[in-house]
Amino acid sequence: MGREIIVSGLANEAFIRHATSGFEAYRQCVEKYTLDRAERETGVPAEAIRQTAHAYAKAKSGQICWTLGITEHHNAVDNVVALINLALLTGHVGRYGSGVNPLRGQNNVQGGGDMGAIPDRLTGFQHLENPELRAKFERAWRAKIEPKRGWHLSAMFDAMERGELTLLYVLGENPVDSEADRHRAVKLLGGLKFMVVQDLFYTRTAEMADVVLPGSAGWCETEGTVTSSERRVQRVRAAVPLPDGVLDDIEVIYQLARRFGHEWGVPDAEAIWNEVRRLSPMHAGMSYRRLEELGGIQWPCYDETHPGEMYLHSRLWQEPLIGPRAPFHAVEFEPPVDELNEQYPIRLTTGRYLDSYNTGAQSQRFPSPLRRAATIDLSPEDGERYQVGEGEKVRISSRRGSIIAPVRFDSGLRPGLAFLSVHFHEQVATNDLTIDAVDPKSGTSEFKATAIRIEKCAEN
Repeated sequence: MGREIIVSGLANEAFIRHATSGFEAYRQCVEKYTLDRAERETGVPAEAIRQTAHAYAKAKSGQICWTLGITEHHNAVDNVVALINLALLTGHVGRYGSGVNPLRGQNNVQGGGDMGAIPDRLTGFQHLENPELRAKFERAWRAKIEPKRGWHLSAMFDAMERGELTLLYVLGENPVDSEADRHRAVKLLGGLKFMVVQDLFYTRTAEMADVVLPGSAGWCETEGTVTSSERRVQRVRAAVPLPDGVLDDIEVIYQLARRFGHEWGVPDAEAIWNEVRRLSPMHAGMSYRRLEELGGIQWPCYDETHPGEMYLHSRLWQEPLIGPRAPFHAVEFEPPVDELNEQYPIRLTTGRYLDSYNTGAQSQRFPSPLRRAATIDLSPEDGERYQVGEGEKVRISSRRGSIIAPVRFDSGLRPGLAFLSVHFHEQVATNDLTIDAVDPKSGTSEFKATAIRIEKCAEN
């Protein structure tokens, strides 16, 4: 699409000159990616790609929205910057109705990142390895912070394998069922010296823990804030009391700190939020009062007169340009790690059903009229090719394992592509098949591109 936009004279040259860098290297990189090559690599007709490129480039406003189909690959970051390149190429960024939008899978994923749940960042995306920024937090917390980036999830499992990580505290996560190589995850978690799990539910990971702490439900039992995909910080209020024997998650952390010799006082959600505001410039103007009066505020919001930034990158249109230029990134196409061949001819992608969520720890506990049993979804053409009927059980094998599931036909799937959900591991252990190929930059695994074969089961 990038090459087609350039060769057709549809690039926003004025915006590129004014606000970007690295365009020439990008132009040279995409030159070899012709429409014919794109059709060969993707199976998408060249004319469909051409029409899409022209429609996007000519639109008055245009958004690119993506989910895990872009990021759950061994080259996740490259996939994302390839989309950002298209937005920069057309000027569809920092304006009304335009932009790039990673749609989050849960309501406060953005907020987790904002608060510093990233290996090399402190609250407000402030870089851990920057001495000046780090010193500000050290003064506030009266503690030294090691100036070294931490481990993301995949790196944690690598560290367990090396024996460097021997203790784990798991909050609201179920890696036994969510890791790409499930066998490896169970082995490494079982080899830890000590593991604590804090959760609403007694998950498969909790079953392996040395200590289980009952967690609180952030959406109805606690006070605080959440941040949506559009960077809007909103207040959350406790609607129901905590059950007997359950503490607010913050109270658990405070009590642990006390037992380790640190007296933090009485936990207070507003006081904690005000500390965030003092340390994170992009949250500075978001008092509880303003959040309530305005129904939420989009960061950055620098002081209590600032309304919050509606368009995150609107600075790119300012004359003169405010701040650094937005860089193009020249990235190359890379096929999935798990290659297709005669033995494994089908590409499997995994994901969610509408009625369920991730490993099912939350969603399987209530009935849904939309829920159906786990199946392997195939195109009708593949059903005919492999001589299997709907409802018939097949053995699904990858280079790592084998499982059994009934067949369901989905006319929306093209031949050669199959789908399995990740919700019902006790029925269909999807992650026994998936590959533990990890993007080195983000740590995400390649859940979306496993090579498989299917065979009729003897029991049929």
